[in-house]
Amino acid sequence: MVELSRADLHVSVSDPAATSMNFLNEVAGRFPDAISLAAGRPYDGFYSTEDVRRHLDTYLRHLRAEGLSEARVRGLLLQYGRTNGHLHPLIARMLETDEGIVVPPEAVMVTSGCQEAMVIALRALCPHPEDVVLAVEPCYVGLTGAARILGVEVVPVPESPTGLAPETVAEVARAVRAAGKRPRALYLVPNFSNPSGISLPVATRRLLLDIAAEQDLLLLEDDPYGLFGLDDEPRPTLKSLDTDGRVIYLGSFSKSIFPGARVGFLVADQTVVDERGRRTLLADEMSAVKSMLTLNTSAVSQAVIGGVLVEADCGLRAANRDKIAFYRDNLRTLLDALEKFFPQSWRDEGMVRWNVPGGGFFAVVDLPFRADEALLELSADRYGVLWTPMRFFYTDGGDHSVRLSCSYLAPEQISEGVRRLSRLVAEKA
Repeated sequence: MVELSRADLHVSVSDPAATSMNFLNEVAGRFPDAISLAAGRPYDGFYSTEDVRRHLDTYLRHLRAEGLSEARVRGLLLQYGRTNGHLHPLIARMLETDEGIVVPPEAVMVTSGCQEAMVIALRALCPHPEDVVLAVEPCYVGLTGAARILGVEVVPVPESPTGLAPETVAEVARAVRAAGKRPRALYLVPNFSNPSGISLPVATRRLLLDIAAEQDLLLLEDDPYGLFGLDDEPRPTLKSLDTDGRVIYLGSFSKSIFPGARVGFLVADQTVVDERGRRTLLADEMSAVKSMLTLNTSAVSQAVIGGVLVEADCGLRAANRDKIAFYRDNLRTLLDALEKFFPQSWRDEGMVRWNVPGGGFFAVVDLPFRADEALLELSADRYGVLWTPMRFFYTDGGDHSVRLSCSYLAPEQISEGVRRLSRLVAEKA
């Protein structure tokens, strides 16, 4: 049998971002009884297989009510389809209803999860070896992993404990140019970021748009958690504040509907001008990348998501009331458990501290010792609790911090998981 040298495989095969997620899954598989404060997936209790048929039927009725013949309906669901998808009119309505984002439907590309949207955006925007993408650090591993596969350099923009400083973006962009490279875009999650949980204040969002214009940067705004704030305070997306065409908006239905459909989208309404002066939308130009990647997003999956959008009258914020309430309660439970099981004396001595996110699925806890893979295995085996080392989200750093997720568990499991983690800290500190 042929044997291949690992050294002859692409660097992405051994990329730390990809292998870290595999490691977490492997540890979870070996310790199935451990409570996982690592998994950032949605709560299973909201989903039923019976819903799939209902949503599909709703979308089929919608298509027929729109005047499509049975032959066209059949072709739309069962044949190769439009590269950029067939949900774009409904998604455009949803964006206007929920976020105040007004774009033509043709500017919306439906993707196979938001991960594909990242790959398409990176590939389209970075054609040359000197093109780099800036990313707020700590950074979601999906972005850094996608960039590694494509051979696109990611330059970190460090986030302070209080969030991103737009001036830091400008400093990093200038340093990149001084090194002979071209900064093309900045990737960030402005609402309840994964992994840090931090949100950008509205004033910072406006200033960031000004910095992006000054530095000629596009902003890749990833917004999977925007619905799930602890309160109803308006948090305008960067895209809704954008008057200069600086923002490419990346979206997902994994949290707001369900992840198994693997449907995401991007909004790219920027104008592209070719050498003959012909003007097109960036979303149309990006379709060439998608056509070579997945041809088109599953039409059946799009139809299921479409049924949800039709049933919700394209308002997912209102349709997600129960989920919003559940995730709010879970985050409050996590923060209350940290207060209960991590003594005030530990905090007074600077031994342990954590942030208090305004929403989302995650909080970060700083510990007095190195939180690496070896400690995670010990935590799972001896203490029965899993968490995510923050070092997975840094190019260099995060060694003494862990990310705790509160989305996948019932409240009593969250409290018990934090209690178990406090035992580890008490015995190891």
